[in-house]
Amino acid sequence: MAFANCPATSLSSGRTGSDRVGSMRSKVGEVHVIVGPMFAGKTTALLRRIKKESSNGRNVAIIKSSKDTRYAIDSIVTHDGAKFPCWALPDLSLFRQTFGDEAYQRIDVIGIDEAQFFEDLYDFCCEAADRDGKTVIVAGLDGDYLRRSFGSVLDIIPVADTVMKLTARCELCSKKAFFTLRKTQETETELIGGSEVYMPVCRQHYVNGQSVVRASATLSGSFKVKDDTFPEPALAV
Repeated sequence: MAFANCPATSLSSGRTGSDRVGSMRSKVGEVHVIVGPMFAGKTTALLRRIKKESSNGRNVAIIKSSKDTRYAIDSIVTHDGAKFPCWALPDLSLFRQTFGDEAYQRIDVIGIDEAQFFEDLYDFCCEAADRDGKTVIVAGLDGDYLRRSFGSVLDIIPVADTVMKLTARCELCSKKAFFTLRKTQETETELIGGSEVYMPVCRQHYVNGQSVVRASATLSGSFKVKDDTFPEPALAV
């Protein structure tokens, strides 16, 4: 269970549940957002922050979408293998119910990974930070493979205390990569995969790569990539 330093007893003695709720509502929480393309280290940054909060004596919990089963079901896992236990849920609204009211009240910090998959992200963040006094740290994609807003991640920017935009390294030229290029021909927005499906690219190679995908689809009706390779146009710079 992704819950650190949980006291064995209740938060205080002699206080009723309504007193505790009133105390919780007197606190003001925070919302911190970490965005960027795939392979930019968003989960690593989230884990680093969560571990720091835990080492400072705060109770922490991490949630991820149950849709993401790439590396583990009950853990978030970075691309380089670092792991941390988490709650895998289809909706954030289920977290308090699943975790339990008493345990929820003891949580100080909530991490959310792969946030683009949660449709109720905005409501959850507002409620947890504004009403319950939690620090919420969100990590997710800000754009899909077509560079369009992905899920509700950008919706929480107006309520965020801080926003961190990370970059990856373009796999074709090693410049900063701001975008995620899909190597395959599938067109659905939610297509969960790793380096066999996606690569981080700079603007130049994103534009060139999209042209190659469209041309290949037109000519052959399919587009296949082996390992991490990707055909680069002769005019690419």
